[in-house]
Amino acid sequence: MSASPPTLSGDRSPSHEATPALPRLLAGIPSDGAMGLGEHLALHGPPPLIRGRGRRQDQERAERLIAEIDRAGLLGRGGAAFPTATKMRAVAGSRGRAIVIANAVEAEPASFKDRTLLETLPHLVLDGGLLAAEAVGADELIVCVSESARASAQSLRTALGERATRAHDGAVERSPRVRVETLPDHYVAGQETAVINHLGGGPAKPLFTPPMPFERGLRRRPTLVNNAETLAHIALIARHGAPWFRQLGTPTQPGSALVTLSGPVAYPGVYEVEHGASLASLIEAAGGTTAVLRGALLGGYAGAFIGAERLRGLGLSNEHLAAHGASLGAGVILLLSDSACPVAETARLARWLSDQSARQCGPCLHGLDALATSIEQIAEGRAGARATQRIDRLGSMVVRRGACRHPDGSVNVLLSAMDTFRAEFAEHARHGPCERCASPEELPLPRREIAPDPPPRRPSLLGSRS
Repeated sequence: MSASPPTLSGDRSPSHEATPALPRLLAGIPSDGAMGLGEHLALHGPPPLIRGRGRRQDQERAERLIAEIDRAGLLGRGGAAFPTATKMRAVAGSRGRAIVIANAVEAEPASFKDRTLLETLPHLVLDGGLLAAEAVGADELIVCVSESARASAQSLRTALGERATRAHDGAVERSPRVRVETLPDHYVAGQETAVINHLGGGPAKPLFTPPMPFERGLRRRPTLVNNAETLAHIALIARHGAPWFRQLGTPTQPGSALVTLSGPVAYPGVYEVEHGASLASLIEAAGGTTAVLRGALLGGYAGAFIGAERLRGLGLSNEHLAAHGASLGAGVILLLSDSACPVAETARLARWLSDQSARQCGPCLHGLDALATSIEQIAEGRAGARATQRIDRLGSMVVRRGACRHPDGSVNVLLSAMDTFRAEFAEHARHGPCERCASPEELPLPRREIAPDPPPRRPSLLGSRS
């Protein structure tokens, strides 16, 4: 291990010799607790130094790192799959000193990938955050977690303490300041403008855009908001280069991703998968199913349901899932068993999504409530003959009219449930509740706050393709 970090200068290009096999993000993950700084550096080596060699050279190295991320084709892992390099260039090209926010709020109730990263591999996320900050000229990195993710916050603070000790011992100190902040536990708090609003002293509710965060974000400064997993990938791309990253995955969605698999499988938990791997091989890696499947929810509570008959041969990449109206989103894969009633589950989900409204606009406040009421009426057998048409009409009145993406995502997942389980909805509309309505609830929907951190199963990995 060298005494000082390597650079992205012309005399040292990123290594392309590292093995493409999985695990990547989860390489060397400890059996218990978090990986310490010494273990992290022994496994990955020090990250390249972007700044500290002179203004011109700093700028050249920053541009080279962003270009490498662009060539890698890295897409954001927070749900929107926006090109990471495009975001970075926008912030780097804005006027004023930038701020970088690592968004690990993870408000999706069925997702634990970001918590897993922070609780086990905090230095990988910090490396990526500091590299991103140096590349866009930021002097501040803020890592945000939810209030319930106490183990994540503690792991980060311990990791920062290790880095401070190392800096005092004479190692190179990264220039951006780093701090950890917590946000409330509600669904829209993880949206990037809600994070910015809360950090600025306001409520954790989305802001109206434009201006976009890269133009005027926290404290009116250009702000880069990246998901924790996105930053972890940046840390590896900076070390190994774009060709190494693209050795896995598909041409349009290269690399690997973390997914949270839950439902009736032997070993639910967080897995690292190659983009394009089959859902069947993921389920096999998780020990197989423990019940007959009724369907699956892909992408979380702004995602889409897919019926069990269409799961065979399903590939885990957006290009494969697009034909089903789905995407990986934030990496949520939630299996629904045959003993669950999809109509009752959808009614519960509709009401929860309505209750999670920021109450800032009519489409969200009134539209989602009306949708939830209509779906509940179908589930209870109290709907009129034109209930489905009313729901379609309400959906068209809500989408693309909200102050944030919450109404759009809610309509998407609710209409996908009604389409996927059309026969069950028709049966409930005619005859009311079925026997399965009394079955234990399967979709995780926290009532008020996300429950305290569960003891997650140690993450695993998967590299086979469909």
